[in-house]
Amino acid sequence: MIIVAQLCNFSYLCYMKRRITTYGGYFERFIETLSTKELLKLHYIISLLETEDRMPVKFIKFIRDGLYELRMEYNSNIYRVFFIFDNDQIVVLFNGFQKKTQKTPLGEIEKALKIKEAYYGDKQSSNH
Repeated sequence: MIIVAQLCNFSYLCYMKRRITTYGGYFERFIETLSTKELLKLHYIISLLETEDRMPVKFIKFIRDGLYELRMEYNSNIYRVFFIFDNDQIVVLFNGFQKKTQKTPLGEIEKALKIKEAYYGDKQSSNH
């Protein structure tokens, strides 16, 4: 599981435009379900998010209310990871899932929005 540790330790400080972080352990639980090759592809896409000013729509899509999805395909499997931009330079990764329908399931979006709300609630309470 060295790759899992690498996914959670983004250290490209020379090239970073954004800092990647996670919240609530959701992302970590999601990546434990992925194969090594899927992890490598996800690592590549996250490194683009970390270093590039603009991302192709094939990798990122705005959902609503400040929520985005990171999009990954590997073989015939489709995966999504929800995230937010916090102050433009911090990306906070939330829950991920394997997509099995044409549209992103509303239940997954609602879950991500609740995680986002909890994140900002925790952030606000830690500032007081």
